[in-house]
Amino acid sequence: MPSIRTFTALAVSSALLILSGCARHSSSEVYYLVSANLSLPYWKTAAAGFERAAEGYHVIGRVVGPDSYDPQQELEALQKAIAAKPSGILISVSDEALLKPAIDSAIDSDIPVLTMDSDAPSSHRLFFIGTNNVAAGHLGADRVVDRLGGRGNVVFFTITGQPNLDARLKGYKDVFEQHPDIKIIDVVNIKGDSRNAFDNAMQYLSLSGPTKVSAFICLEASSGKAVADAVRRSHATDRVVIAMDVQPDTLSEIKDGVIEATIAQKPYTMAYVGLRELDTIYHDKPKEFARDYSVEAFARYPVFIDTGAALVDKVNQDIYARDAAQHQ
Repeated sequence: MPSIRTFTALAVSSALLILSGCARHSSSEVYYLVSANLSLPYWKTAAAGFERAAEGYHVIGRVVGPDSYDPQQELEALQKAIAAKPSGILISVSDEALLKPAIDSAIDSDIPVLTMDSDAPSSHRLFFIGTNNVAAGHLGADRVVDRLGGRGNVVFFTITGQPNLDARLKGYKDVFEQHPDIKIIDVVNIKGDSRNAFDNAMQYLSLSGPTKVSAFICLEASSGKAVADAVRRSHATDRVVIAMDVQPDTLSEIKDGVIEATIAQKPYTMAYVGLRELDTIYHDKPKEFARDYSVEAFARYPVFIDTGAALVDKVNQDIYARDAAQHQ
């Protein structure tokens, strides 16, 4: 039987571990989450995860970037974050070509950079945290094939050049290639403005006969509600709408039967895990950042942390709605 002295030693050891954990962090440690479109509910959820992690680690977490889709403003926010010499940067990449040089400059300055939600694989970022977007495209495509019976015209709504959306489009195309009677009529670049999704959907809803569009597929969060509004206004109850993410409006449209399904991601988890990983890297820095860890058999970092994705429809939308309400 353990003695009182043993229990005392264990208690002291536990206390020392707690104290050393607290001493590891300080308010001088500042981590940045950089993105565009911060006004979207999706990014408010991500910001909550980032801030919760910062609170738990007793460090400072700052969320910066434009409220709307503006890659140039996101670049400026990233450059300001780099100039502040933070402990680490987590970034969602709206335009890889534009943001890559700044990401590389941060790494060259020994500032750890991770990507989340949308990757920049050609950059020197250490690794990516987020959805397997090709697999997410497969999820949505399988539902479209099922609902259309393998035949029909489809239109996509996206933001051209954004890496995560391009990967989702590839996922859909992978599946549709196996179903040659499903034709992609257009891939609409909404340029970050959901009004463009509404206007284009209204135009395509007016077509009939061989040119009739049977399915509308939204590869980003903001267009789902806009397309659903267009479908409702046109009384086109026979059209399939696939959305992205679980914004309250999207879940409501699924409940009403206007949106067939959406693909859920985990932005809260992405951001929470992102700060946690940055903290670990900051306190245990490698000898050099600017190297390709993806080709090392004994690398200390992964290539990709998959936070998961799921298909949400009438069967399970209430679970996501309830979960969101509990975390408001």
